[in-house]
Amino acid sequence: MRKGLNSDGKPGDCRNVGYREATRIMSVGNGTYLDRIIADHRARALADQRSLDQLLAEAVSLPETRGFRSSLMQPGLSVIAEIKRRSPSKGDLFVTLDPSVLAREYQEGGAACISVLTDEENFGGSTEDLQKARAAVKLPVLRKDFTVHERDIVDARLMGADAVLLIASALSTGELERFFSLSRELELDALVECHDEAELETALAVGADLVGVNQRNLFTFEVDQDRAARLAALLPNDVVAVAESGIRSPVDAAALREAGYAAILVGETLVTSENPTAAVAALRKAV
Repeated sequence: MRKGLNSDGKPGDCRNVGYREATRIMSVGNGTYLDRIIADHRARALADQRSLDQLLAEAVSLPETRGFRSSLMQPGLSVIAEIKRRSPSKGDLFVTLDPSVLAREYQEGGAACISVLTDEENFGGSTEDLQKARAAVKLPVLRKDFTVHERDIVDARLMGADAVLLIASALSTGELERFFSLSRELELDALVECHDEAELETALAVGADLVGVNQRNLFTFEVDQDRAARLAALLPNDVVAVAESGIRSPVDAAALREAGYAAILVGETLVTSENPTAAVAALRKAV
């Protein structure tokens, strides 16, 4: 069994990491773009000497969050509209975007929530992008980043996020449990992203009530819509299901709603649209 790193930076057993390729999670040379990003974030977390206790003390005194999960429980299909400057697979999307302007356009189109990439090196995002977007609208905001340590969750709360992303394929079961629990303590909703049945089982076991199903194969980058339908059928009724990746049209949106998804997370299609407001509205009306 190949060894990965735990959140404290020490070698650990990868058997619980998930996505069936867990044994290669730290094999940066031959892994996916996700492997390389996660390895980089773990290295940064290991070098971060800030006091977790001090960060927590700052976070617990913050105002209430806006309720990310509850905002997705409206009639019809909810849209989580993403602010994303670039991606490792597609390159530049809209590098010069103004997060305040784009967030307002998404809100006008009927988006239920906003997702903001804060990873700078790989996606061109920043804490400032999230803060500007959130200040411009009344919608809840997801910090879309790669959570590998408790400090990442506290940082999300401190920067103003209402929800965090936990990627099951990048975390051990123990990490997922701890990070999910801490998110709850800080009144953050946790979107737990899964790629297969094993990861979904783990997510549900730790108590996840907001689950994202990523349709994209991390090796080929192809979108597998059958995966989304297959996993949707396994989700309990009290779990808010979110479909992620490869949603390009109202036809895609309608198919996912029919499969049982309460929400879709859409980035590239909206960021590159000539009219983001109309694009969000079209997705909302697809059902």
